[in-house]
This record gives sequence, C-alpha cells and structure tokens, in this order.
Amino acid sequence: MFINTEPLYSSMIDKIKERVSKLSRPPKLAVVTCQPDPSTLNYLKSQERQAKRLGIEFAVYESSKASELKLLLSRLSADISIDGILLTHPLPKEVSEIEVASLISLEKDVEGRSPLSLGNIMYDHPVFPPCTAEAVMRIINYVTNPSGKKVTVIGRSVTVGKPLTMLLLQKGVDATVTVCHSRTQNIQEITTNSDIVVVAIGKAKAYNKEYFNPGTIVIDVGINVSNGEILGDVDPSVSEICDLTPVPGGVGRITTLILMEHTVQAAELNKFNSNTNK
Repeated sequence: MFINTEPLYSSMIDKIKERVSKLSRPPKLAVVTCQPDPSTLNYLKSQERQAKRLGIEFAVYESSKASELKLLLSRLSADISIDGILLTHPLPKEVSEIEVASLISLEKDVEGRSPLSLGNIMYDHPVFPPCTAEAVMRIINYVTNPSGKKVTVIGRSVTVGKPLTMLLLQKGVDATVTVCHSRTQNIQEITTNSDIVVVAIGKAKAYNKEYFNPGTIVIDVGINVSNGEILGDVDPSVSEICDLTPVPGGVGRITTLILMEHTVQAAELNKFNSNTNK
C-alpha cells in the first residue's frame, strides 16, 4: 500500500506555525538563484506559496554570473536580517558548487549543502542536514524504528544518498546500511534482503516488484517528469506488495516542510533576534 504521510505532514505544519508565532518577527528565507530554468522558477513559486502559508518571509535574489553569485552569497551570509539561505539548482556549468556552497554560513545553511554542514553529519552532530535526506529519515521514523534493520540506499549523491547513509548510521538510529549505485552488481539480491529500501537515482520507474520482498518499506525519492506526468524512481505497482511512499505526495512535500522548519530554527538561533519569544 501507499504510505499515508498526511498525519506527519499536518503535524509538522502545526508545529512550524506554533514556533513562528513565538518569534518577534517573521523568519526570513533568502533564495539565491543563478540563470534559473523554467522548472526552477516553478519550484520557487511553489516554495513561496508554502512559506507564506507558514508566515515565513520569502525573498528571491537572482544573479547572472558566477562572480555576482559569490558576492551575493557572501553579502547575505553577513546580513543579520536573513535567517536562512537556499541556493537553487542546477547551477551553471562555470560555477563550482563546493566553492559557492562554502560561502554560506553554517548558521544559515538551511538546505545543508555546505562542506561544513555535511562534515558535521560525520561527527553525529548535524546542524541542518540536507533537507531531502532528513525528510527520508522523518518518514522512516514515522513508519518504523530503523534500529538494527537492514537499509539499502540506492544512489550516492551529496544531497541524498551520502548524507542519508550517515544519518542512518548515527548512534541512536543504528541501522545497518548498504549503499548501491550504477556500478553495483546484483542489486536485486541486495534489495530483496532488505527491510527498508530508499531509491534516489532520478530514473522513472527504474525498480519494479521484482526488486522487493513483500512487506518491505520502500521510500521513493525520485521526481521525474514524463509527458507532463510526475513519476518516481519506483513503479507504483510496488505498492501492491510493499509499503511505498507515493510520488507526488510523499518525500517531496515533507522535504519542503523540512526546509521551512530549518528556516524557523535558524531564526530561533539568530543571536541578533534578541526578543525571540513574545
């Protein structure tokens, strides 16, 4: 069956609104984009709508070239009125992601993409983990206790696969994790011996029922657009034998709330916001 994330989603909405109501001013999220494509612009519109519903100020800053982008990120990191910074993707080819991500201060890196943010995960001390990775963790903890369970993560990206693996390995979470990727042999043998499988490869319907045993928890991170339809990395028929997150309506909507939650947390921790509580 499909995993119903609605109770989790509603609970997160209520908690975020409650935390915002206790702040002396609305949290402010600065969204930085460089040469955005149409899909990025559509993404920003949906994020802005959600931010406004939650009482979060949403400001978009656009740069046209790499040099401007670096200056902008440095300026926003130093701006005490900004609580969180989100850098949109994809970036232009001439932009070094690690270089520009390093310019975002740890306290404002609400998307968790900077080397410092990612490094903290290695020490079991994440400040802001990557939003999608944390969304997957939130869903897993919502449906089961991962301690001691065999978890397979398919995908090794910096935003999902790698940080998610480290979050699952944290003391107190204690999952046993296998990471698979495009060079992994006999993936089906691995997935059919797993309690939980997370698929994040960006290929529509890449995994069908043959890859999973009945009763497996399957978290589909994929967002693929084909002929105007949004598809996951896992064939929806897998829901007939497994507990599967839907696409859309699963990981993506929780990821958005994690971003907003991080922005509120950053506002709460902002030392210049001296009157945090009313």
